[in-house]
Amino acid sequence: MKRRQFLQSAAVGAAATTLAAPAIAQSMPDIRWRLQSGFPKSLDTIYGAADLFSKYVSEATDGKFQVQPFAAGEIVGTPQILDAIGNGTVEMGHTCSYYYFGKDPTFAIGTAVPFGPNSRQMNAWLYHGGGNDLLNEFYTKYSIYALPGGNTGTQMGGWFRKEIKAVSDIQGLKMRIAGLAGEVMTKLGAVPQQIPGGDIYPALERGTIDAAEWVGPYDDEKLGFAKVAPFYYYPGFWEGGPTIHFMINTAKWKELPKNYQAIVTAAAAYANIDMQAKYDARNPAALRRLVGAGTQLRPFPQEVLEAGYKAANEVYEETSAKNPDFKKIWDNMRAFRNEEYLWFQVAEYTFDNFMIRARARG
Repeated sequence: MKRRQFLQSAAVGAAATTLAAPAIAQSMPDIRWRLQSGFPKSLDTIYGAADLFSKYVSEATDGKFQVQPFAAGEIVGTPQILDAIGNGTVEMGHTCSYYYFGKDPTFAIGTAVPFGPNSRQMNAWLYHGGGNDLLNEFYTKYSIYALPGGNTGTQMGGWFRKEIKAVSDIQGLKMRIAGLAGEVMTKLGAVPQQIPGGDIYPALERGTIDAAEWVGPYDDEKLGFAKVAPFYYYPGFWEGGPTIHFMINTAKWKELPKNYQAIVTAAAAYANIDMQAKYDARNPAALRRLVGAGTQLRPFPQEVLEAGYKAANEVYEETSAKNPDFKKIWDNMRAFRNEEYLWFQVAEYTFDNFMIRARARG
């Protein structure tokens, strides 16, 4: 009797296995995607987010879903990534939305706008303030679905071949700067240039440009800017909390099984947090090395910050008047940012302000 019961149980188990296997196989299909990064491999922190994302997607699916990252220019150049995703040349990319400002100024909001939210506030807006939903409503016009995939934290103001003591020193300055920030700097008298990261050094070296902003000490040291421009300014008021996005072809996103969509969302969120953690861990030592080697660290004069703030608000008013998409998203972000600073001034600023002064006292 026991033998018969065992055989019956074994048969039921075998049948269950036979039935379950196809269901499991269907829920875990083999998928191969290509991801075009907007950054060179030498910038391991910002490019590394794509590697990290791909690693977790693969591991979470037992290798069933493979995403192969390609460095800037290996399939298409950074300026072509948006179109390449939209037309299906690649399934996804990892890049800054504001690189595509020329198509529509609204793209700038996805990464950063002058005097916008800081990185924590940006994440709060994207994840819990409706920001990413608003952006994706806009991106769908370009067959794009996007997920936050990295943040550098507040950036540096960049490298200058001459000292900036007043707004008048910006007159005629040829500066590498992207997005709406370029329009703001134009109002201050600069001549903006949009140049990919890998081309900035030779442009500074040859004097084709007079100044350039990139990210911060860790990346800037790697790119060697200190060798060709002595003055390093802060803060980068045009990038208080710049977000890099994983952009996915909308049709490809919709084709993914729900469990794969969940894995992609989780992997992107991890890469988003990990990138800034790496920058925050690596920037202090890099800044010490740069200053120790002779870099002249300078704050932007208050006059420049005030003029920049005024110019930025003029740009927002002008752009909103002729672009409903921009107005809708900017109005939402601005209201959220203002509420965030109401909170930050109570706890965050007070605590940080005390700790900075305590450190200075030793």
